[in-house]
Order: sequence, then C-alpha cells, then structure tokens
Amino acid sequence: MGLETEKTMIHPTAIVHPDTELDSGVEVGPYSIIEKNVRIGAGTRVGARVTIEGHTTVGEYCEIFTGAVIGSMTQDKKYKGGKSFLIIGNNNKIREYVTINPGTEEGTETRIGNDNLIMAYAHIAHDCVVGNQTILANNATLGGHVLIEDRAVIGGLSAVHQFVRIGSLAIVGGCSKVVQDIPPYFMVDGHPAKAYGLNTVGLERADFPAEERALLKKAYKIIFRSGLSLKTAIRRTEEELPKTPAILALLEFLKKSERGICK
Repeated sequence: MGLETEKTMIHPTAIVHPDTELDSGVEVGPYSIIEKNVRIGAGTRVGARVTIEGHTTVGEYCEIFTGAVIGSMTQDKKYKGGKSFLIIGNNNKIREYVTINPGTEEGTETRIGNDNLIMAYAHIAHDCVVGNQTILANNATLGGHVLIEDRAVIGGLSAVHQFVRIGSLAIVGGCSKVVQDIPPYFMVDGHPAKAYGLNTVGLERADFPAEERALLKKAYKIIFRSGLSLKTAIRRTEEELPKTPAILALLEFLKKSERGICK
C-alpha cells in the first residue's frame, strides 16, 4: 500500500494555468496568478496576490508571501525576447512584494540557492546568482549579474551595482551603496561602501576556529590597511599567511575580481 501524499490546495479565487506543474502539498492563496511554464515543488506555500510567471522553477518547502512578483520579464533594455529562466531552490522565504527577474539573453538564468531569507520589497534583477543561507533585508536591491555567495548578509535599503560580487559571510550595512566587490568574511558600510573589519560575529556563528579568524584579521590588515595595491597585497598574503581553507577562498575571490574591491 502506497504512502498518502499531501493534497494540493488552490484557493477558488486563484488563477492557475492548466499546464502549471504543482507538486504534492503546494498551497496557492487567494487572488494569486500562476502562469504557464511554472513548476512548483512539494510543500511550497504561495500567499495571497502573488504572481509567478515565465519559465520559473520554485523548489520544495518555500514560502512566498503577499504581493511578490516572481519571474516577470527582465527589466534589462537589451532584452529582445526569447526564453530565459529563473531557478529557485528549496526552503526559501520570499517576503511581501519581493520582485525577482529571470535572465536576459536566450537560455540564461537567474539562480537562487537554498535556505535564503529575502525580506519585503527586495529586488533581484536579471542574471543574478544568490547562494545558500543568505539574507537580503528589506528593500535590498541587486542589479543585473550580481553574485552573492553563501551566508552573506545585505542590509536594508542597500543597492548593489551590476556585476558586483559579494563574498561568503560578508555583511553589508544598511543603506550602503556597493559599487565594487566585497571580499568574503568582512564587514562593509557606507556610500560608497568601505571595509570596516572582520565579520567576527558571523564567523563565530559559522564555527570558524579562533586560529582561522586570527589569520583573516591579519589578511584584512594587509589588504585594506597596508596601503598596498591589490596585486601586491595578494602576493604578500600568499607569502606571509598559511594556506588555510579560508585564506585560500579569500585569495581566489580577490584574484577573480574584475571591478576591484571596496576601499
């Protein structure tokens, strides 16, 4: 005898295209609209007046709150039509009136990982990649092609310029203007954002050993307080500090920077 699956529940006022793929246990709230080509994983709850459109896949056990608009056409002026995608992972909380766009060019995508908290009125633009366990606070705004690595935090009312990368466990203070890359593990704030030290609380919560945190503090002083060019600071960090996992991740991030890093 097979196991009984959870029942899908669609409010009578919701409009769901007959070709939409809804897995078991999906709930769709009043006045929500879910269009063709959308796929929603098991146990996901869609609140009231939500719109999900485009070639959008939403994973399992997500919560999408009132008024969110997910998968609407990119706002990039270069968009010429064609099929692009939005892929959202599992266990994400997408709060009220969040907007998330798919990729711009044919076959491109915006991708959101797992276990993220995206607070009210946040915007994730075309071709972004957001990792796992991140937080985008209220009204945080990501321009196109932004990369947010795992467990980063973007403060409320902050704006991130196109093509900027924000490293793992970095934290961006509220109301910041981010125009260059933010290396992993550090705190930044301001207009434009500047580095203010190690994200000590975040690293402790992530169970980083005290020895690793001490090395990252030394790396911070070399990169941001020595007056060296980025190229020279990278070389000095490689020469003076042991190649622990965190130091290697930091160096790899710095070497790939195309926009430069925050001051």
